[in-house]
Amino acid sequence: MTTPPPDWMPQSAASPLDDKLGIRIVDFAPARLVATMRVEGNQQPFGLLHGGATCSLVETIGSWAAMINAGPGRKAVGVELNASYLRAATSGEVTAVCTPARVGRTLSTFLIEVTDDRGRTTATARLTCAIVAA
Repeated sequence: MTTPPPDWMPQSAASPLDDKLGIRIVDFAPARLVATMRVEGNQQPFGLLHGGATCSLVETIGSWAAMINAGPGRKAVGVELNASYLRAATSGEVTAVCTPARVGRTLSTFLIEVTDDRGRTTATARLTCAIVAA
């Protein structure tokens, strides 16, 4: 882990769904959060990474980016998610990199790129979160 979570963040950044899907945030830098998720166990019936699992990965990392950028005493609630699937992932792990498009006081938008073990883009997404009091 390059950048640890902020001191004010809960000890465990994982939700029960994150645990089930194997989502792990590996870098908490506010300008570039990074998370990983295994493909195995998250496939649809044809052996491809399930689009819903990809969306969960994207929503997790984007929501944490919104909360970190908003600061203590605030939380983020997703209000719009747009995802495009560009290539199938069938094994290994995918990595999501989240960067801010705009960080505001009440709304923040993040761009997320998901890549496979070979560095090929499998999905791109945009997540907008409302920032509210915790």
